[in-house]
Amino acid sequence: MADTPPRQPGRIDQLVELITGQITGGLLKTGERLASVRAAAGDHGVSKNTMAEAYDRLVAAGLLESRPGSGFYVTGGNRRPLPRQNPDVEAAVDVVSLLREQLDQHYEVRPGDGRPPQAWMEGSEIGRFFGRFKWPKGEAIDHGYGSSWGFLPLRERIAMLLAERGIKAGVGQVLLTYGANHALDLIIRHHLEPGDTVFVDDPGYYPLFGKLTLAKVRIVGIRRGAEGPDLEDLAAKLAHHRPKLFFTQSQGHNPTGHGLTMGTAYGLLQAAERHGFQLVEDDAFADVMPASAPRLAALDQLNRVLYVGTFSKTFSASLRSGYVAASAPVAAALQGIKMLTVVATSDYVERFIYNFIADGHYVRHLRRLRARVGEAASTAAGALSEMGLDVATPAHAGFYLWVGLPSGTDELALARAAAERSIFLAPGQVFAPDRAPRAPAIRVNVAHAADPRFLAFMREVAAGR
Repeated sequence: MADTPPRQPGRIDQLVELITGQITGGLLKTGERLASVRAAAGDHGVSKNTMAEAYDRLVAAGLLESRPGSGFYVTGGNRRPLPRQNPDVEAAVDVVSLLREQLDQHYEVRPGDGRPPQAWMEGSEIGRFFGRFKWPKGEAIDHGYGSSWGFLPLRERIAMLLAERGIKAGVGQVLLTYGANHALDLIIRHHLEPGDTVFVDDPGYYPLFGKLTLAKVRIVGIRRGAEGPDLEDLAAKLAHHRPKLFFTQSQGHNPTGHGLTMGTAYGLLQAAERHGFQLVEDDAFADVMPASAPRLAALDQLNRVLYVGTFSKTFSASLRSGYVAASAPVAAALQGIKMLTVVATSDYVERFIYNFIADGHYVRHLRRLRARVGEAASTAAGALSEMGLDVATPAHAGFYLWVGLPSGTDELALARAAAERSIFLAPGQVFAPDRAPRAPAIRVNVAHAADPRFLAFMREVAAGR
C-alpha cells in the first residue's frame, strides 16, 4: 500500500487565507457548497489530507460548516474564536474514562482492572531482577536516542518468539514501539484518513475506539463470539461497507477472554482477500497463551496481516515496550512515522527487557504467571457460576472473564453502586464500539475476582437485590 501523502503546512496556511478572502470578499456566498475534499485537492494540486486540514481550520474559525454526508458550506463569514476542544477529541476522551481509573486507581477492589496487580510481580523473578540489575560487563551504553527501529538484539529475540508461534519475520519486519497502543496508533496514522471505514470486535478493546475516533474514521463493530469474530455478521457488514482495516484480537480477547479457532481464522483471511482489506492482529497476551494457538499472522505470514505484541501486559505496565511485525515495506513506513512522532523508543527499557529475557528470567516469570492466571481463572469462574451468573469460559485461561448479568440490569447504575463501596467494575457497554446497550455484562479481571467484598456484592446482584 502506498504511503499516505503528508500534510503540507505551508500550503494549508495559503489555502485557508485564499478561501477566507473569497468568503469575506463575497466571492463565496452564504449557504454555498464548496467542492469536495477530493475535487478541491485536485484543483489546488495538493493532497487530500492537506485540503481536509484547510477545511477543518475554516470550520473551526466559523467560516465553514461541515454537514456529514453532504459536504462543506459557507456559514456567512461570522468568525468566532477557535473552540477549546475538538468534538472528536471530547468523544475520544469520553471513551477512555475506564482507562483513566485504571491509571489513577481510586478504588480498593478492582475486578474491572485491565492488568494483574503489582503484588503479583513484586515477589517474582521480575522483583528480584529489578533489585540487582546491572548492565553486562563490557557493554557500551549509548546515551543517545538509539535506532528508531529499536534495540536490535531485542528485535532479533522477538523474531525468535514469533517463529515459535509459526510467524516468520526478519528483523527488518519488526519495529519496537511504546507498547501495543503505540503500535496501533502508528498503524492508524499510516493506513487511515478521515472518512475511512474500519471493522472492530464487538465487544472489543475500548482504547482502540478512542484512537479511531480521533482519526475521524467510521467504526463498524463485528459481533465477537466464543470462536472469534462472527463470520456471518462479517459477511452481512461487508455487503454494505468497504473497510480498509479490521482490528481484532486473536487470543485472550479483551474483554471476553475468548480465542480464535482455526476455521474462523481461515474465514477471516478469505474475506480479507476477497474484499481487499487488511487485518490488524492484536496479540497482547500471547506470552501467556499456547504458542500453537491459531493466529492470523501464522496463516498469512504477514501478507495481509499486521501483528501487534507487547510486554506491558505480562512483564510490566510501567516498562512501555511492544512491537509490530509486518511486511518489510509496511514496517519501514511505520518506522518513518515513529521517527517523526517520537524519534525513538527507550534504548534503556529495551536493553533491560532483552537482558531479562536472555538471562532466562522471563521464562521463569511466565511459568509462574501462567500457573497463577490458570488457578485464578478457574476459581473466579467457579465462584461466579455458583451464583447463577452466566460466565463465558475461554478455551485457554487468560486475564479476563465475560460475566453476563441478570436481564434488565442497568450496568452503569450497577457500576455506580459498586463505586460507593470502593469496588471498580468494568461495565460491558464501555466495550461496545457504538456504546449502545447490549445484553448486560461486565468484564472481570480474574486476579481481583476472589476478593470477598466483590463476591459479596455479586451475590446481591445475582439475587436481584
